[in-house]
Amino acid sequence: MLRSVDLGREGIAGIGFQCKRQSRCKLCVMGKMQPIRAGQGLVQLAGAKDGPPAEMIFGEWYPALRADLLRPGGTETAVLLGIPMLLGRKSDGKLFAMRDLCPHRGIPLSAGWFDGETVQCKYHGWRFEPCSGRCEEIPSLTSHDHLEPTKIFANSFPVVERDGYAWVYVPEAGAGRVTDVVDLPAVPELPKFGKRFRTAHLQAELPCNVDHGIIGLMDPAHGPFVHRAWWWRSGDSIHEKTKVFEPIPEGFRMSAHAPSSNSAPYRLLGKPVTTIDFVLPNRRFETIRAVNARGKESWFSSLTTVTPVTATTCRIDVIAAWDIFYWVPFVTPIARYFGGKFVGQDQQTMVEQAQGLRSNPGLMLIDDADKPAKWYFALKQRRLTGVGEHPLTGPVELHWRS
Repeated sequence: MLRSVDLGREGIAGIGFQCKRQSRCKLCVMGKMQPIRAGQGLVQLAGAKDGPPAEMIFGEWYPALRADLLRPGGTETAVLLGIPMLLGRKSDGKLFAMRDLCPHRGIPLSAGWFDGETVQCKYHGWRFEPCSGRCEEIPSLTSHDHLEPTKIFANSFPVVERDGYAWVYVPEAGAGRVTDVVDLPAVPELPKFGKRFRTAHLQAELPCNVDHGIIGLMDPAHGPFVHRAWWWRSGDSIHEKTKVFEPIPEGFRMSAHAPSSNSAPYRLLGKPVTTIDFVLPNRRFETIRAVNARGKESWFSSLTTVTPVTATTCRIDVIAAWDIFYWVPFVTPIARYFGGKFVGQDQQTMVEQAQGLRSNPGLMLIDDADKPAKWYFALKQRRLTGVGEHPLTGPVELHWRS
């Protein structure tokens, strides 16, 4: 459970940020500090006790896996919100997602067979049409039986291919079979501002619950420490920032602004303007648009999701698109390499944090840097209970150093 503690502005400064006006400020000498575990690789938690669980939001679309992993006639397994799933692509190209469980005796359907049209259970040979989950055959039935197999259904889920992912809709418990996606919320989509662009996908598993993954995703103050690198920003680049946030349905927006001047890649774009949206249950949209001296616009956009795998673990997925430097050879593998380094820094930090979270300690959130995290918890509580108002009633100006 996260505990909100308001330390005020003096409290934020008092924990020791770099200050050019004070030669003895703790962070002014950060460049001279040595890492405690220098040279060690990624901390591993295999076999360790799980950290604290988080309540999960059902009745939403979640990315299950990359769609290019699903070849015609092939299947893959995944876990979403604690539900084991069997995903595949039929011979005609249509995707399906089933609960990886035969309704007869509970054996995973992934232990059986798939011929491109139907999934057959290994135990007793029950055969299912995977998109609907309808049972097509029970081999043990005889002419003396009156059971109609087609009245039996294995659990199946709506699935849509979008932006290179297989998005699965996970309904609320007791919602019954969903037969028409038209009645469901819209499938999330990456914003795009032209027909010619490049894309890249990134993924990282996190050994923490979705709440910690999400507040880490939206945290504005960790950049100079977690993402310190020659190609991004240095530890001594920290300075005060002011940003305006505004409410949007099911989330909030960091209003259009010039991106961080202490992040090197942004400086390559000239004078860009960026907007960042967070939307429940787990989505961060960022768009960057810049116009050069000749009036030509370039753009970058990303959709980052933090998906609960179980109540105690989650996964980050990033899809990005851009037309900036579209003509540069090898731009996609270069972007994927540095993007992977960036996401890997977050992953390393969350793996290390998970060591401390195993004991379920009391934690705190401070103003203003942790205000977005407070809004997230308020929005999530409102969604889960159906009670309460949006935590933002209008535009809010926040200040922090990063």
